[in-house]
Amino acid sequence: MAIKLYNTLTQKKESFQPIEEGKVKMYVCGPTVYNYIHIGNARPAIVFDVVRRYLEYRGYDVRYISNFTDVDDKLIRAAKELGEEVPDVAERFIEAYHEDTGALGVKRANEHPRVTENMDEIIAFIEALIEKDFAYESDGDVYFRTKKFEGYGKLSHQSIDELKLGSRIGVGEKKEDPLDFTLWKAAKEGEISWSSSWGEGRPGWHIECSAMAQKYLGDTIDIHAGGKDLAFPHHENEVAQTEALTGHTFANYWLHNGYININNEKMSKSLGNFVLVHDLIKQHDPEAIRFFMLSVHYRNPINFNHELLESAKTGLDRIKDTVENLEHRLENSADLAEDVPAWKEKVEGYRERFVSEMDDDFNTANAISILFELSKEANLYLQGSNTSKEVLELFIERFNDFGSVLGVSFREEKALLDEDIDQLIEERNKARKERNFSRADEIREELKEQGILLEDTPQGVRWKRM
Repeated sequence: MAIKLYNTLTQKKESFQPIEEGKVKMYVCGPTVYNYIHIGNARPAIVFDVVRRYLEYRGYDVRYISNFTDVDDKLIRAAKELGEEVPDVAERFIEAYHEDTGALGVKRANEHPRVTENMDEIIAFIEALIEKDFAYESDGDVYFRTKKFEGYGKLSHQSIDELKLGSRIGVGEKKEDPLDFTLWKAAKEGEISWSSSWGEGRPGWHIECSAMAQKYLGDTIDIHAGGKDLAFPHHENEVAQTEALTGHTFANYWLHNGYININNEKMSKSLGNFVLVHDLIKQHDPEAIRFFMLSVHYRNPINFNHELLESAKTGLDRIKDTVENLEHRLENSADLAEDVPAWKEKVEGYRERFVSEMDDDFNTANAISILFELSKEANLYLQGSNTSKEVLELFIERFNDFGSVLGVSFREEKALLDEDIDQLIEERNKARKERNFSRADEIREELKEQGILLEDTPQGVRWKRM
């Protein structure tokens, strides 16, 4: 069966057909790293990690790119408030992002490009748009001529006339048209900036993803994804500037996840219900947070509160108990069962159902329901006095398969002893002294997978359990 996904561009489910057989080029918009991420940022990180995992499970070679916006207005303000340089603030919160999403089971992208490391490509992209007359310089700023691109509004399904109603020219802007958007901002005194042919400045927000997607994945990519809030104007502007430059379709499939509400209210700093992942993983099992996020279809809104998280934890623990009981019985099974073929067929049926649900626009909510049914079936099997090693192993294999797709382990990990942690930290320190940074990074990741976070301080390495 073909995988079907809902394409925001066409507003319907379509059969997935990659550009190159067996390979997928996927770009997911990452965060602006001026603070710790909130749970709204965590949702796309988790759900599109599952999309990636499932595509890999179905045999695709996925090249997954997710960027960091490491310079913009928010970062400049944060650096000023903290009395630090923009790169230092960005570096700290990029590391925090990896720690927080790592705790949530999110695999790192194949590349995490940063704006500041791709400035030459961004500037060249803007220069090419100017040459094609799709962009123009105005007093040090550069704007995109929105009306010149005939397809503007096709992703968000808005007409130019509708867009005109909400458009305006801001203070200090010198646009030809209110609908034109910024590609380059002239530097203000004291701000971090880069040199270009039209003067000192820095990129606008939208141009960075177009330039980096093109650099790392090519002119046309298979899947572009992000939160629903990015569909307009961010992704709409990406489509316009990229297709204006290349003359080719930018992305064949656009995926957008729904919003998160807090106790049925929109998450907002002004309402005081802003939840940071950095704080949340100290209060709740990170795996339960992930399990909760996947309990609702990714396109639907999800309501968050602490009671719902605890409920997700209870459900997750129930499945883990089942797997533990299967493994315990496996160690003591006499393999006397006579109805092995019937049970094998029954267990394999759950795989077919799981795949069918995930093939239908990555329906993790229904996939999790099948997991609970599998758990119930396994417990029924365990009630029998005679069990087959073959059937027990098949049950365990199915749980492991489904868990690998969802990014959840149904095995209880044994906690590392303090002395084991100290020994690994000592090995890491030695590796760093010998400039064996790859081994040092491996040890940090190994400890993170065991729920141990490291913090490098002037006084030495500190560690804590998540």
